[in-house]
Amino acid sequence: MSVDEYLAGEQDGEFRHEYIDGMVYAMVGASRRHALIVTSLTLLLGPKARQQGCQLFTNDMKVRIQQAGEESFYYPDLILGCDPNDRETYFSTRPCLIIEVLSESTERIDRREKLYAYTGGLPSLHEYLLLAQDCRHADLYRRRSEGWQHEKLVEGSIHLDCLDMDVSIDDIYQDAERA
Repeated sequence: MSVDEYLAGEQDGEFRHEYIDGMVYAMVGASRRHALIVTSLTLLLGPKARQQGCQLFTNDMKVRIQQAGEESFYYPDLILGCDPNDRETYFSTRPCLIIEVLSESTERIDRREKLYAYTGGLPSLHEYLLLAQDCRHADLYRRRSEGWQHEKLVEGSIHLDCLDMDVSIDDIYQDAERA
């Protein structure tokens, strides 16, 4: 399938699909805990994103990656874009932060395929945050001058360079733990 056919189908389609070099893969639905974590993050990051002139997208905005002669479109759980030139209608090409909430069916893809695609194919990306949905656990990949640095966190706060803010792990998981 061509990129144009894919994008046209996503505009009119009832279901979302990711596109990896001509192949299309259907997206699965999210659990209650997954949705609550995404909502918490949106509420926590939204005001600061607006204040800084950034745009925060949840679930329905794609990110486009062109790498090694291949083209892919993924639907991250959250995308933060702060580049005023990144204004395509249906996808982002220059995100600063991408967040994925892990589920049993997507964890392997998020930790391997998407980690490789995002960190290798998006020069604008500064941080890639993975959050477990069934326990308090965060994996933060942060771009540094010497390469990508990996941090594991289970308590305290996560500092997000893109927004220059700390986000409490308690606040991220508060609603999900009551689900």
